[in-house]
Amino acid sequence: MSGMPVLYVIGCAAPPVLKIQTLITSAIDRGWDTCLILTATADRWLADSTNTLTELTGNPIRTNYKLPGRPDVLPPADAMLVAPATSNTINKWAAGISDTLPLGLITEAIGKGLPLVALPFLNEAQAKHPAFSRSVEILRGAGVQILLGEEGPHGLGGGSGADFPWELALDRLEPAPTNTK
Repeated sequence: MSGMPVLYVIGCAAPPVLKIQTLITSAIDRGWDTCLILTATADRWLADSTNTLTELTGNPIRTNYKLPGRPDVLPPADAMLVAPATSNTINKWAAGISDTLPLGLITEAIGKGLPLVALPFLNEAQAKHPAFSRSVEILRGAGVQILLGEEGPHGLGGGSGADFPWELALDRLEPAPTNTK
């Protein structure tokens, strides 16, 4: 164990996930022991980067639930950052659906009282769906910091996510909690 606070980065399948190394490097530079958890589709998108990302974090990348009775390969989280957060993830999370490892972790994190930040990236049509605004309201009511731009989610209208504000999300987690594990 590093003694550093542990940050779980939950990456969903939206264009900014292709640049998730930027977030991970920044988190490590800020003193976080960073673990990467990906949705199944994001994992496929980053298949060519798996070795690089594992080497960078020093932790295995997780996508699926572990088998019962097996030890977890990751240290327990002190905080979680969901970035990019898709419409699908935000809506399922607000409904308490835990049908994937990433959703299970962030759903439990609410009950554990862990610091949680979400940085959504979705298109304008998805953002206009009434479920999205209700989900944001539910999650904020549960203590999740959901960061939206002036007009809505970052990436509203689509795009590559080249200017995705990773640092904004990390700033919301500062200062890093002291690891007591």
